[in-house]
Amino acid sequence: MSRIGNKAITIPTGVEIKQEGDQVTVKGPKGEITRSIASVISMNIEGSEAKFSRPDDSNRNKALHGTTRANVANMIEGVSKGFKKNLELVGVGYRASMQGDKLVLTVGFSHPVEFEAREGLKVAVPDATHISIEGISKQRVGDFAAEIRGVRPPEPYKGKGIRYQGEIVRRKEGKTGK
Repeated sequence: MSRIGNKAITIPTGVEIKQEGDQVTVKGPKGEITRSIASVISMNIEGSEAKFSRPDDSNRNKALHGTTRANVANMIEGVSKGFKKNLELVGVGYRASMQGDKLVLTVGFSHPVEFEAREGLKVAVPDATHISIEGISKQRVGDFAAEIRGVRPPEPYKGKGIRYQGEIVRRKEGKTGK
């Protein structure tokens, strides 16, 4: 039994859900997202609630049941509130800046690292050591933040690198002399 899949999703005011075959479209104040869902999972919209059901209790259908419900819930949250990830640059000389629609990182390499702003994402650099990524798709925001973090992940000895805001880096002790 999927506990997540059996929960009903409350649809906030101003958000509209439409299903055509396997495609689910969610419109809201921040934008519109379309995504395909598994054909074995059926979605029923009753008033201001969306409920999901599966045909049988096979392991695959149970997994798809909860996943589909979570994906649609994230779509609804994205078009109503949006998603945001904040990154911090820690290290001497590490800084970020925006040049037009490009994010430019100086993180200890012999060259600056550049990222093009992705469609549907808003990238901001409030100060030289912080990056803010906003969008309506949780997956796109998380993927872009992970790609930026992957340029210079935090290392355990000095803690330098790009990390998520609030991320705790476990520090290691260095070599000890004789």
